[in-house]
This record gives sequence, C-alpha cells and structure tokens, in this order.
Amino acid sequence: MTVTELVSYEDALATYEPVMGLEVHVELGTKTKMFCGCSTSLGADANSQTCPTCLGLPGSLPVVNATGVESAIKIGLALNCEIAEWCRFARKNYFYPDMPKNFQTSQYDEPIAFNGYLDVQLEDGEIFRVEIERAHMEEDTGKSTHVGGATGRIHGASHSLLDYNRAGIPLIEIVTKPIVGAGEKAPEVARAYVAELRELIKALGVSDARMEMGQMRCDVNLSLRPHGADKFGTRSETKNVNSLRSVERAARFEIQRHAAVLGDGGTIIQETRHFHEEDGSTTSGRVKEEAEDYRYFPEPDLVPVAPSREWVEELRGTLPELPRVRRTRLREEWGISQHEMQSVLNAGAIDLITATIDAGADAGAARKWWMGELARRANEEGAELAALPITPVQVARVCALVDEGSLNDKLARQTIEGVLAGEGDPDQVVADRGLKVVSDEGALGTAVDEAIAGNAAIADKIRGGKVAAAGALVGAVMKATRGQADAARVRELILEKLGVEG
Repeated sequence: MTVTELVSYEDALATYEPVMGLEVHVELGTKTKMFCGCSTSLGADANSQTCPTCLGLPGSLPVVNATGVESAIKIGLALNCEIAEWCRFARKNYFYPDMPKNFQTSQYDEPIAFNGYLDVQLEDGEIFRVEIERAHMEEDTGKSTHVGGATGRIHGASHSLLDYNRAGIPLIEIVTKPIVGAGEKAPEVARAYVAELRELIKALGVSDARMEMGQMRCDVNLSLRPHGADKFGTRSETKNVNSLRSVERAARFEIQRHAAVLGDGGTIIQETRHFHEEDGSTTSGRVKEEAEDYRYFPEPDLVPVAPSREWVEELRGTLPELPRVRRTRLREEWGISQHEMQSVLNAGAIDLITATIDAGADAGAARKWWMGELARRANEEGAELAALPITPVQVARVCALVDEGSLNDKLARQTIEGVLAGEGDPDQVVADRGLKVVSDEGALGTAVDEAIAGNAAIADKIRGGKVAAAGALVGAVMKATRGQADAARVRELILEKLGVEG
C-alpha cells in the first residue's frame, strides 16, 4: 500500500506503542580477514585483496581469526553478556552477486555472546536499559557498485561492478531484544543506544567504528502495536543506516508510516527498506525472509570455538574504563553539568578535550576552544570535529599562549584560523602574522595618550565619574593596536592617566 501522507508523530503515539529491534554490524579492526590471511586495509585496488578462501573457490578451507574471536569476547563482556563455553559457525545460505560463496559464514543458534544489556543515558538524564539478545561473529560480503542509474541503486542501473576486497572481513553483529516501553522517546533511545555502543566499541580498541566509512552500521527494525495489546505488529527493517541522526530519523519516519498504513486499514509488509538522507524517508527494498528461509546448517569446515573460562576472565581484566563511567568521572573533574557533558558527547569532543588537557591545558580552556570556535568551524564545513586539521597539542599551545599573556581571545582565534589554514603550528602562525599581544608599556602608554587626546569629551566624562565610558577609549586603543593589546591593562592605564579610581 502506498502512503502519500504520514500521520503526525503525536497522533501515531496516541494510538500505538512502538517496538524496536536494533541490529548493529561492527567491522573489526583486525589486520587480516576472518577466515583467511588476506589484508583488510582500505584503499587497495578492487579485487586485489582476495584469495581462494574468501572467493569461495573449490578446495579452499577457512581458518578462524583468533584476534576476531578475542574481540568478540571483549565486546560480549563489555555488554554484560554471558560468554558461551562452546559455540560454532553456521552457513547462512542465500544468493547475492557480492557474496562469492553463495552463503555467509555466520553464527545462528549458538552465538559466542548472549543475554546482556547496555544502559544508555537520554538527554533528560534518564537511564534506559537496552537488553542484548546476542553478539555473534560473521564475515562481511563484497561490495556492489551500480552504474548508470540516478540513485546509485540497482534499479535503473545499466550494469554493476563487484569488488570482493571486503568479502570475509570480520564482523560482529549485535542484536537487541525487543525494545519496549520507550514510547515517544523510542527514536531518541535508538540514537542513544547506537551512540553509546559506538563509544564502547572505540574504547575497547576493537574497531574505529566510523559510521560514515561503513565500519559500523545499524538496521532499524520497527513495528507498532495498539496500546494494551500483547502481540507485536509486523516489522519493517531499515537497512544499513550509517549515522546517529539517521538512526533517529529512520525510527521516527517508520513510526509515522506504519501508523498511516494501519490507520487507513492497510497491512504492514515484512520487508527491508532503504533510508534516504536527503529527506529522512524510507522506501521499500525487498520482502524479508524468515530465518528458516536461509537454510542455516553448521559449517562443516570449521571446528567449534570453546573459549576457556580462564581466558575469558583474563580478557575481562583487560577491559578499559567503560564510556558512561568515564563520562561521569570526567564531568566531576571538569566541574560541568550533565547537559554540558551531553553536548560534549554529541560533538564527539570528549577524547579531543581530554587529550588537550593531557597536553597541559586547563579543562575549562580546552572545552571552551573545542566546543566554541572549533565546533563552529566544523559545523560550517559539515565535518567531524576530529577531522579538523588541528591537534589537541596545538590547541593546548594556544591555551598556553593565552595563559602567559602572549595572546588574547581575539588573537587566539586568528592563530587557530592560521593553523586550520595550514600555516604551521601556533608559534609559527603568531610569528608570521605578527599576532603577539603588545605588552611594551611605552607603546601602550603612547596608544592610550593618543586615544585620550582624540576623544577629549569622553575623557572628561570619565574624569567626571562616569568610569563606564572608559570602554570607548579601550576600544580606540584596541583598534589602534589591531587588537593586540591587553584590554585589561589598557583600561588600567586609561584610568591612571585620567586620575580616576577603577
């Protein structure tokens, strides 16, 4: 059924309760693929990182990547999962041109990690627990590039190109249990969960989890049921959503679309759907198979994986401070509110600020520059904060130059501008642009004398007790020195020369 007009979000929630399931695929940062020795490095020529095993050629035999298993266990432990004492791989059978073997080596009913949870914090401070069904190991497929169409999808394309470099790259798929009880906050919960999971994966060091690079992607399963009903509705699955904002938008759109279909007496089709960044909508992909349609059966060429309890506990001891615990500690150390810390998290600035502090900056100054001038520049350029061409060490040096009085805020902004423009480190930019604060008392005194002489009426007002008028003379001196004077010292000199108490 085609829906031409969505119902409002409020009306949808008045009638139905959303039920979500989130499936997140994480590409592990191993040096070699999951079942062979081919490189996983990015940027190589198409089909240059392949071998008989990852191409599924007859007679080739897979071998499990031990680092991939270790990463899976670490993820399971961090998600409060039980770690299987014995598990095995299975063949998931289906045809698609970018899957050379015509089956995907995955795990089905015997995952390596299961029955866990992840607590996430919402904007208003509420803690929402998302229960984890399983985290299992599998391999990625290849990449199809559809050429000749307007959308880059297969529909309307004249031909397709296949690159199998990605085929066999280790993946961990993390599947939630049905998420109920979120109500109107369901889209926010989806975003917060994926954000927290991304921070956790990065903290573990098992993946860079860059969503824009496809290293982490989310499938958003959503259904609606009338308030008071026990049975779940039919779900849709929006595939491969690759940003936090898009996860939230996809969930919200599907809530409104489902409500419109059901409200018109229609039936929801269980299908995969494509998300469109430009307008936040989804469109139909293909009818979704049930698990039995994949004809799973145990992989005969791989031995079961049986991690010893000693190894599991050894890995548990290597887990880093988890992100939510770390944020709480940093928030207390930095002396900021929960709302301010949420803004830092949303901006992707926690590690940048921490590294700037480690390089010698004051916490307040480090946060000021990353969340102020640098966040503004990143927003203007549509870039991630971490992608800006400036390092925490360079920002810390700018902070030091301000602290020692060599720069004021205006000059510091110009220095940062120069660093971003590729003009060198802060000291070089300051030297080349001549940005250092004028601290010579003789030069400042001359500039103050000229400002007083050129603004006699204002000087008389100050002598008459209107000290606030000194701001105009400070402005005149700052203009004359191209902003390179210490404004506080200039004000002191003005009042001294006019014989007025500050």
